[in-house]
Amino acid sequence: MTQTSNRIFDEFARLANDAAGVASGVRREVETMVRSQAERILRGMDVVSREEHVAVKEMAAKARDENEKLAARLAELEALVRQQASSA
Repeated sequence: MTQTSNRIFDEFARLANDAAGVASGVRREVETMVRSQAERILRGMDVVSREEHVAVKEMAAKARDENEKLAARLAELEALVRQQASSA
């Protein structure tokens, strides 16, 4: 009797193990399908890649810094012109 019950438990364990393997395979397959669908949809949309976004963000920061420097330089030159105009 114990040998029969052990065999039944072994069969149940094997069945559960096989079911877990199948479920894992199905999960991987679904992930692959969802990822490929998402990539296809994103390609169809006009979105930028992360690298392009970072590059443009860096360019904007550099332009902002340059703009601040030029504004400060312009203020200095305007002050110089006002000073020369008042002394003349």
